[in-house]
Amino acid sequence: MMAANVSLAAPPPFDAERVRGDFPILDTMVNGRPLVYLDSAASAQRPLAVLRAVEDYETHSHANVHRGVHALSQAATAAYEGARERVRRFINARSAREIIFVRGTTEAINLIAQAWGRPRLRAGDQILISALEHHANIVPWQMLCEQTGCTLKVAPINRRGELQLEEFLKLLGPHTRLVAVAHVSNALGTVLPLKPLIEAAHAHGALVLIDGAQAVPHARLDVRALGADFYAFSGHKLYGPTGIGVLYGREELLTAMPPWQGGGDMILTVSFEKTTYNELPWKFEAGTPNMSGAVGLAAAMDYLEGLGVEAIAAHEQRLLQLATAELARLPDIEIIGTAAHKASVLSFTMKGVHPHDLGTILDAEGVAVRTGHHCAMPVMTFFGLPATARASFGCYNTERDVASLVQALGKAREVLA
Repeated sequence: MMAANVSLAAPPPFDAERVRGDFPILDTMVNGRPLVYLDSAASAQRPLAVLRAVEDYETHSHANVHRGVHALSQAATAAYEGARERVRRFINARSAREIIFVRGTTEAINLIAQAWGRPRLRAGDQILISALEHHANIVPWQMLCEQTGCTLKVAPINRRGELQLEEFLKLLGPHTRLVAVAHVSNALGTVLPLKPLIEAAHAHGALVLIDGAQAVPHARLDVRALGADFYAFSGHKLYGPTGIGVLYGREELLTAMPPWQGGGDMILTVSFEKTTYNELPWKFEAGTPNMSGAVGLAAAMDYLEGLGVEAIAAHEQRLLQLATAELARLPDIEIIGTAAHKASVLSFTMKGVHPHDLGTILDAEGVAVRTGHHCAMPVMTFFGLPATARASFGCYNTERDVASLVQALGKAREVLA
């Protein structure tokens, strides 16, 4: 047992320069300039550990899973189901049966809308979302309302881009069946106050779905401590491959839900008279799954935990604070979304310049930012804007990237003056 007067050494400071060496794409030259990648909120880059894990699987282990007795099929099945267990540990789910592999957050939300909502909701029932939502957490509920006659309610935000919690609570009632909100706004970076939202929803008998696409790369997730009923996220924002994502759901809820899609692997027996469905989690994974994507996602989780999720989050917060302060000093720049609690997203406009033109000038300087409505058109409408430019930070960004952004914005002001 360690003596009381012996202290553990402090962890080494986060070394973003070393981390950059793990991402070969960051050596790319764009328009004759070193790439400054500030678009991780759209899709993060992949480290060598992920690229090599996928290559190793494809080179040595690929076969269809669950269906073969030969060695490669067994190896592929072990890799795929091992990835599921890796996800379970990463988010602290109770059981691997609660981990459903999907194509991404969008598919996960649609799955819940159709497999949970469509058989249950009726006219008079209500779904409550926030005005901060991505289209993927709006449109599936609108479709469900058309199918079932239920009603969609929207909790408002303020000019800082924060959810108006009191108004949200007023909209909760005996007819609220589901609350579906983002953990972090993709357009503004606002971190929503999930604990009071979830507690209030449960007190009214409603279930809660969280769109965690923008949160999981930036904070430690413990689904049991959080208490949400469903939680969805995408691999490609987590430094993993595209085409893979996760739906977490409490086992008793998933067990009671019918399958969403039909086909191979979600069945136990099929006859022309009747089909019996497979157990969790395979009941919701019809067809050949994305095995290499799951392997890559597991490798991404290994990589992030090796760096330290908390250390990454602290580093990104330092960059966000630095970039916010630097852009606030620039003439003609307005920051959109000034919530007290934000993740590593910074949306802004330049006076008199369309964000698409601004993004083109920044790209000429090698700086990659996202421009547009960010699949959050209601947010843009609220602020009276057609679009914003959005810089977003990842584990590989540095203070030098912030300086490059500021310098490129100065260049844009000269060009467009």
